[in-house]
Amino acid sequence: MTVAVAVTRERREGEARAALTPDTVKTLIASGATVTVEAGTGQGSSIPDSAYVEAGAAVAPDLQTVLAGADILLKVRCPTAQEISALKPGAVVVGMLDPTRETATIEALTAARVTAFAMERVPRISRAQVMDALSSQANLAGYRAVIEAASAFGRGFPMMMTAAGTVAPAKVFIMGVGVAGLQAIATARRLGAVVTATDVRPATKEQVESLGAKFLAVDDEEFRNAQTAGGYAKEMSAEYQAKQAALVGEHLKKQDIVITTALIPGRPAPRLVTADQVATMKPGSVLIDLAVETGGNVEGAQADQAVTTANGATILGFSNLPARIAADATALYARNLAAFVGLLIKDGALAPDLEDEILKAALVTGEGSA
Repeated sequence: MTVAVAVTRERREGEARAALTPDTVKTLIASGATVTVEAGTGQGSSIPDSAYVEAGAAVAPDLQTVLAGADILLKVRCPTAQEISALKPGAVVVGMLDPTRETATIEALTAARVTAFAMERVPRISRAQVMDALSSQANLAGYRAVIEAASAFGRGFPMMMTAAGTVAPAKVFIMGVGVAGLQAIATARRLGAVVTATDVRPATKEQVESLGAKFLAVDDEEFRNAQTAGGYAKEMSAEYQAKQAALVGEHLKKQDIVITTALIPGRPAPRLVTADQVATMKPGSVLIDLAVETGGNVEGAQADQAVTTANGATILGFSNLPARIAADATALYARNLAAFVGLLIKDGALAPDLEDEILKAALVTGEGSA
């Protein structure tokens, strides 16, 4: 008996990633699974159908054929209604399901008696590091944010000394120093910018400084206790936010590029930069908002649009930066998924242990879930 794993083409607009690569197909086959991939699945990540076939997967021409008899469906984003209806009861779906916002999809999965696991909910413990899709994708998002900023900025990043004069380095300010923020700092530094960063978690100060950037924050008692046991930022009090806003407001006036990455799991993104603050920035300055999909850190940011303000600043809101570096994002995410699927298959059969702390945390529909 083998476990039938299916991978379908992502149908959400702008989603270029795929759930598996040929290398991870080989990993799953070695674990006792068969793999069927919908034709065109890897097109956005530069993976031809023939590469999946060479790795041992079957390539099917349509959705119904791919999902016929599937035990596990692997996704990047939520499955569509058509995909859910084609799944048999008892099947398993694994992907970035965004359960706090995609409530209709979760309800549909529950009604279809499908067990679903959200990769965003994989706990941040040592054993689960290889499955941490949030981190793998955020790392690439931070890198790509700087590349997008450099493309939109009308000047260079590094100091350049020429016979005609000296070009000053760009000033880059990173707001939110998680995985994406740290990679943004490192990338901006590599390009030669002068980098400052801020975060409400005191533990990030040392990380920022280790990358050669300067840390900016109101250092008081609330700041020193502003991190959850899981390593996430707490929502700060109105009083602290006012003090931090005043400090940041003065700093923003001098910046060329601002990249915001602050997210609070399960809640709207915190507002970090107001319209009044944007109005004080220099003409030609660029703001990149990585949290625009959950409400945005920058007032006035629009998802996947460039907004030019009256003072000549540009606000760019990217809802899916990893898809702009799809080949690498797919490679990393597919390894996250393959490692997770390893917890679902035992002795060639689908046998998830729902008492396992990783599976228990990631479970959103199915036995034992709400």
